[in-house]
Amino acid sequence: MVGPHPEFIPPARPIIGEAEIEAAVRVLRSGRVVQGPEVAAFEEEFGDLVAGRHCVAVNSGTSALQLTLMALGFGPGDEVIVPSFSFAASGNAVRLVGAEPVFVDIEPGSFCVDPEAVAAAITPKTVGIMPVHLYGHPAAMDRIMEIAQQHGLAVVEDAAQAHGAELNGTPVGAFGTAGCFSFYPTKNMHSLEGGMITTADAELARTLRLLRNQGMEQRYANEIVGANMRMTDVAAAIGRVQLTQLADWTEQRRANAKFLDSAITGLVTPPVADGAKHVYHQYTVRVRGDRDAAQARLTELGIGNAVYYPTPIHRLKPYLTQDGTPGPWDLPETERAAAEVVSLPVHPSLTQPELERIAEGANLAGGAR
Repeated sequence: MVGPHPEFIPPARPIIGEAEIEAAVRVLRSGRVVQGPEVAAFEEEFGDLVAGRHCVAVNSGTSALQLTLMALGFGPGDEVIVPSFSFAASGNAVRLVGAEPVFVDIEPGSFCVDPEAVAAAITPKTVGIMPVHLYGHPAAMDRIMEIAQQHGLAVVEDAAQAHGAELNGTPVGAFGTAGCFSFYPTKNMHSLEGGMITTADAELARTLRLLRNQGMEQRYANEIVGANMRMTDVAAAIGRVQLTQLADWTEQRRANAKFLDSAITGLVTPPVADGAKHVYHQYTVRVRGDRDAAQARLTELGIGNAVYYPTPIHRLKPYLTQDGTPGPWDLPETERAAAEVVSLPVHPSLTQPELERIAEGANLAGGAR
C-alpha cells in the first residue's frame, strides 16, 4: 500500500494563529460570548469591505442566504434564478424557504452565471436572482443588475468564496439587494464558522437582525417569527483578527495565482474578466484529457487537488424529478465544467518551492493518460 507523499502540499491550510487564539480566550474570559460587543464590532469593521453597507453577522454562510430570502419574503410559488454550478447551499437556501430554484448556465471563462441565461429564464414567478461569485471571481454584476432592474427583481449575491473581490472597482456584496459571505475555515478568511449579510437597505438589515434572534431586538419582545442563527462573540473575535489580515492574504493569493498562470502550460489556467479582481479562493484549471488520470498524477506527486463541483446542483438527489431525472435543464457549460475542473493549492501559506512543485506537477498531470 502506497503511503502519503512525504512532502504533501494540502489544497488548503486554514490559518489559526496566536492572535486568533488570544482573541478567543479573551472573549471566553469576559463571559460575554453570544451576540455581544465583538459581533457588533465585527459587523462595523466588515462594512469597510463592502462600501459601508449595513452588516448582519450570522452563524454560517448558508444561514446568511436563507435568512436573506426569508427577509425578502420569498416562499412557495416563487422562483429564484441560480447557477447549477455551485455548492449545494446556493440551491438549498431557496428550497429551505419554500421557493423553487431555476437553474441556469455559466460563462465558460469566469465559471459564474451567464447574464443572458438569466434573462432568458425569467418568468412571471421570478422574484430574485442569486449570482454566485464562484472561486473568488466576481460574476458579471453590471449586466445582472441591469436585468434585475428591468424586471423589478431582488439580487442576492452569494459571495461565500469572494471576500474582497471587485468588479470595476465595486466590491462584491455591494451590488445587489444583499450579499452573503461565509467564514468557514477554508475560506479566504474565517471565524471557525459564521456568515455575514450585507445590504444598503436599513429596514432589510433590521428584519435580518430580528430573524437571526427569534424575532426580537429586546429580550422577550418578539416582533416576528424568527430563528436562532446568531454568531458567537468567540467567532466574531476570530473573524476580526482575520479581517485585519485579509488584504495581505488576498495579495499573496493573487501573486501565487500569477506565478501559476505563468508557469503552467499543461492545463488550462483560469481566465479573469476585464475589470474583475479575482481573489482566488480556488485556483481552478481545466483538464482537457483524462481528469482522473491527471488527479492521480497530482496526488502521486504530493500535490493536493479537488474537484469543485463534480455534480451540478440540478443533478443532486434532492433536485431530481420524481422519476429520478435531472429535469428540463439544458446547461452545456455547467456540464462541461463539472467534467473538466480541478482546483490546485493557491493559499497564502505556500512557499516558492511549493509553487514551483505545483506548476511542475500540473504540467506533468496535463500529459497524464
